[in-house]
Amino acid sequence: MSIRVLIADDQALVRAGFRMILDAEEDLDIVGEATNGLEAVDQSRRLRPDVVLMDIRMPELDGLEATRRITGGGDEAATDGVRVLMLTTFDLNEYVYEALRAGASGFLLKDVPPEQLAAGIRVVASGDALLAPSITRRLIAEFAHSAPTPAEPPPGLDELTARELEVFKLVARGLSNSEIAAELVVSETTVKTHVARVLMKLGLRDRVQAVVLAYECGVAVPGRAA
Repeated sequence: MSIRVLIADDQALVRAGFRMILDAEEDLDIVGEATNGLEAVDQSRRLRPDVVLMDIRMPELDGLEATRRITGGGDEAATDGVRVLMLTTFDLNEYVYEALRAGASGFLLKDVPPEQLAAGIRVVASGDALLAPSITRRLIAEFAHSAPTPAEPPPGLDELTARELEVFKLVARGLSNSEIAAELVVSETTVKTHVARVLMKLGLRDRVQAVVLAYECGVAVPGRAA
């Protein structure tokens, strides 16, 4: 089954470039293009793509607010099943933290190789989260320092087992499943099960939300290992 993709970018050349790259992939189907955030929200609701490639800076409505409206990160109901992969030209863009809080499932730089763009779409469509490998850990440190800490722990935190809490902290450090498996000396399958349970108990959509929540609630602290 093809992955349905919506491209949202105000630059025609950028959209054309993405279309050329993705048209070469048999399992990726471009269902529409949006030139601003309002169009992105409208087409997401009408076309129900699996993944929206969302530029951060756009006219009418920027990518951040468009993402909130699509994912339910704001006051509006989420468009079920639609995931957003943010694209930007800036490494550690000042908007990245807000993009993740808005509900984006991934973040890539626009200059990634074509195969990485296609792979990123597949990762996000599968229900996992994606952060560009070159910026993951620095990104975590960047937004962790600006993350507010709520007075109350999030619902479900007290339901985590000791091992699940340990996995939660390692996810917050930006470790992949294979790295967590090596750290805990368990199988990668076991780690996947623990991660899935953490997400379920905390009511989170993916790893990106888990990382943000871990710093916001103080489970993870910038500059300190789990």
